[in-house]
Amino acid sequence: MNHPLRCRCGTLQGHLVPSTSAIRAVCYCNDCQAYARFLSAPGVLDKNGGTEVVASLPKHVRFTGGLEALACLSLSDRGLLRWYAKCCNTPVANTPRNLNVPYVGLIHSCLDSRSAAIEDSFGPLRIAVNTKTARNPVRSTPIASTAGVLGLMSTALVDRISGVYKNNPFFERGTRTPIRPVRVLSKDEREQAYRRDA
Repeated sequence: MNHPLRCRCGTLQGHLVPSTSAIRAVCYCNDCQAYARFLSAPGVLDKNGGTEVVASLPKHVRFTGGLEALACLSLSDRGLLRWYAKCCNTPVANTPRNLNVPYVGLIHSCLDSRSAAIEDSFGPLRIAVNTKTARNPVRSTPIASTAGVLGLMSTALVDRISGVYKNNPFFERGTRTPIRPVRVLSKDEREQAYRRDA
């Protein structure tokens, strides 16, 4: 059963197709924390500064309404593409800049907020990454992280060989161009976003 995807105000809608290769994880990196702070998005970061994501493949993402609300920013010229709904500043997903790397990390804030529903679709939350930059001590999960990444990478490799990776809703069909202009934060915006007391 497809898992609903929507922004907080309901303008942007779609779904994520569950797959055996999908991974639920919490990322504590400074970049994810800065992203949430820049958007002033409530409820995205947990008490330790972590953002829960469902790592999957772009081909599993479907937008069904309100696509005009989707916008894109990047923390730097070479950083990940960070997608959000500009209508209500809901973080939606992270993707690489390179279409050849089939990956999408869906932010929990755009998925069904009931933990049981997320667990039913994507399994239990067992992975914590970039724990050194958490606000408080968090146990890392190197074995689970490695196993999860290898599983996702093996599926992504099959998509690369078959050409299915080109079915990416975040890029213009048949091109390597994101479907939205990428707003790169200015130096001042970055400094403010990375301030933990912001």
